[in-house]
Amino acid sequence: MKDNVQPLPSDFEAVLGAPDRLAALEAVMPVFLGPDPDFDDIAGLAAGLFSAPIALVTILGRTDQWFLAREGTREIRAPSADSFCVRLITENVGEPLIVADATKDSRFAGLPSVTGEPHLRFYAGVPIVVSGQPIGTVCVFDVKPHPRVSADLLPRLKQLASLATSLLGLKEEARRRALAAEVLSRDEKRHALALDAANVASWLWDISTGIVSGNETFYRMLGVKPAQPMSARKFFTAVHPADRKVTIGRLRNALASGKEYDGLFRAAKSGRWLLGRGRVHEWDADGKPTVFLGINVDVTDGQLASERTRLLLRELNHRVKNTLAMLQSLARQTLRQTSDPVEFMDAFAGRLQSLSEAHGLLSDHEWGVIHLKMLLQKQIMPYAMDYESQVEIHKDEVELGPDQAVGLGLVLHELATNARKYGGLSLRSGKVVITARVLNEDGQRVLNMTWHEVGGPPVKPEGRRGFGSVLIERSLDKILGSSVHVEYLPKGVTAVIRMPL
Repeated sequence: MKDNVQPLPSDFEAVLGAPDRLAALEAVMPVFLGPDPDFDDIAGLAAGLFSAPIALVTILGRTDQWFLAREGTREIRAPSADSFCVRLITENVGEPLIVADATKDSRFAGLPSVTGEPHLRFYAGVPIVVSGQPIGTVCVFDVKPHPRVSADLLPRLKQLASLATSLLGLKEEARRRALAAEVLSRDEKRHALALDAANVASWLWDISTGIVSGNETFYRMLGVKPAQPMSARKFFTAVHPADRKVTIGRLRNALASGKEYDGLFRAAKSGRWLLGRGRVHEWDADGKPTVFLGINVDVTDGQLASERTRLLLRELNHRVKNTLAMLQSLARQTLRQTSDPVEFMDAFAGRLQSLSEAHGLLSDHEWGVIHLKMLLQKQIMPYAMDYESQVEIHKDEVELGPDQAVGLGLVLHELATNARKYGGLSLRSGKVVITARVLNEDGQRVLNMTWHEVGGPPVKPEGRRGFGSVLIERSLDKILGSSVHVEYLPKGVTAVIRMPL
């Protein structure tokens, strides 16, 4: 068939370009993707019915006629202006058309396919109708005329055209479903990736079968291997025994009421804390739940943080009570040593500051342990003219608990204030040498620390013992097995501290 395009007559163009016809064509075939083997049998049957060498199943576009199936030709397209079929749907208003000899019919005698190769003579065609609109044809051709056509052939050709119509509808419906399934699959993959990225477990309980299935995160959170659907009984045994009864009760309430399930439980194997939420998704005809959907979120970090906060608050409450008792004792003892309000405030404020420094360090470390080096620096630095040159420290790595840090902090404060007023830190030439070693005594780690002042003014023991000395010796009373011994040697104060760790 020659591709010698002629302009379409205006009546042909009006029919081919009719909006309703193009809409019907768009509904079953948005894009022509080439010949479709599913239509080949229709073309073959049509050719066999008429004993014709050429048969087509066509789609008529605005300017081109496309061949869904063809028998006896290799071409897949022909211009609409040169086609028999455009005249079929235009002049016959959708009725079948038979042309016994095209050379003797003025409507077809001048067509390129009649005057030139392949010199067509016979044509029989039936329209393919969708939503009342002719969108294509099932047709046959012969290079010989057919003067007589059996009366039963056109009804059969109509049946083939009806079959082509049905097949177009089915294929388009299948295409739409495939696209919808692809979109759904893409959405499901995206949702699955989002849940996995957010570490959210999703699960479905098919109540009718008793099977629970979920995503990979679901099985990982419960510690279930291999990751595969399991019975509801196994699902419940995956909940920590201490939380199982409450969790099952809440799920039953959600099933009975249709309200949302909301519960916190631990996984039996991993011990992780999981927040679960869900609700009934489907009911049967009798109103009984059949499908339950849920999610789990790992909230272990939050639970541990909450528990740690509760422990810290209890520890803080205990420390505050101890500190208040210590402050009362400090105030009474300080008042006994002086009746001068100014002296009282100076002495008492310094001791308060010592407690504050120790509490600040402990608070920064969540009331756990602090390093001895930090405590030494906090308590001594304010009283040294030049900390780096006046304080010499030889120590092991030592960690102090809250009671140890507070008690030792007061000892160091009193030693440092005395050294600044009367001893090794009162002169730039003086210094304090601190040695701290940890020894193992009968399986118990014990801190042995010495404080030795050198280079300061000569010590007068009779003028040095007061409340500060008493406080030094009694600050570690709360720590069993501890002791502080102070000696006022002429060359400088020496303190020996022993404290179990």
